[in-house]
Amino acid sequence: MRNSRTSLAVLSALAIVSLSVAGPAMAQRKSAQEQRKQQTAEIPVCQKPLGTIAVVENENAHNWWTGAQLPEPSKLIKVFVNKSRCFTLVDRGAGMSAAQYERSLAADGDLRRGSNIGKGQVKAADYVLVPDLISQNSNSGGNAVGGLIGGLVGGRAGALLGGLNLKSKTADVVLTVTDVRSSEQVAMAEGSAKKTDLGWGAGAGLFGSGLGGAGVGGYANTEIGQVITLAYLQAYTDLIQQLGGLPADASAANVTQALRVTKPARLLANAKGTGTAVRDLDPGMLLYPTGAKEGVMWEVEDELGNKGWVNSTSTELAK
Repeated sequence: MRNSRTSLAVLSALAIVSLSVAGPAMAQRKSAQEQRKQQTAEIPVCQKPLGTIAVVENENAHNWWTGAQLPEPSKLIKVFVNKSRCFTLVDRGAGMSAAQYERSLAADGDLRRGSNIGKGQVKAADYVLVPDLISQNSNSGGNAVGGLIGGLVGGRAGALLGGLNLKSKTADVVLTVTDVRSSEQVAMAEGSAKKTDLGWGAGAGLFGSGLGGAGVGGYANTEIGQVITLAYLQAYTDLIQQLGGLPADASAANVTQALRVTKPARLLANAKGTGTAVRDLDPGMLLYPTGAKEGVMWEVEDELGNKGWVNSTSTELAK
C-alpha cells in the first residue's frame, strides 16, 4: 500500500514538473503566433522607397472579386503601397489612360501654350506587382464567390481551386514582383487568413482609418473582404522583407540598354582609335555597352561576342 502511495506521489510530482516546463513553452509558442497575426494587421512603413512600381491585375485571373462585390485587388494593394511609402506608385490603369488622352490633345496642338506636356516625362516603373488568388472559400452577404467561379469554369471550382469550401471564410493569396528591365521575378510572397483572424485586424484599426476612407470600402466592410485584406497584407509584409536588399537605383543597377548603329562605323580595338579595327559595323546592328566610357567612345560587344570601342555619335538607344 505504501509503495502504491509512493508511486502515485512520484507520478504527481512528475506531472507538475512536466506542466511547469510545458506551460511556458506553450505560452511562448502562442505568443509568437499572436505576434505574427498582430504584425499582419499593420501596414509596414519604409524609411525610403525601394523603387517605382506599377500594380496590375493578373490577365489570366477570373474576376472572382465581382461575386463578393469587391473592387479589384490591385486597388487594395495600391492602398498598401501608398500608406507604406515603400514604393513610388505609377498608374498604369484609368489614370494612365486619361493622361494619354491629355497627351494626344497636346500632340494635336489643342492645349494652351505652356502646358508643358510632351515626350520623355512619364516616369518608368522599375517593378510590376501582380496580386493573385490561390484559392478562396467564402460567401458574403449572399454573394457566393465560389458559385461565381464555379459558373465560370463549368461548376468544377472545387476541383480546380483545391477544394473550395463555401462554409468557411478563408483566403490564400500570392503577390509577385517582376523586374521590368530584366523580366526577372525578384520576389514572391504568399498570405493566408481566416475568419478567426479578424479580431487582430479590427484591433489594429486597419479597417477603420486604414482602409475605410481609401476607396476600397468593400474590403473593410464585409467579413470576406476583411479576410482577403489580412491575407494580402501578410503577403505584402513578407514581400517588403524580401525586397529589403533591392538596389537604390534600379535603372543603374540593370544592364545598360542596347545601342543600334545608325550609320556605317567601325568597332575599334581601343578608345584612342589606334591599331587594327575589330570589324566594320553596318546600320541597324545591335551593340551592348559594357559600361566603360572615354569621352564619346563607348566600349561595347556585338552579338557575336566581339568587344571593342565605338564612337557613340554613330549609335542610338535601341527602342
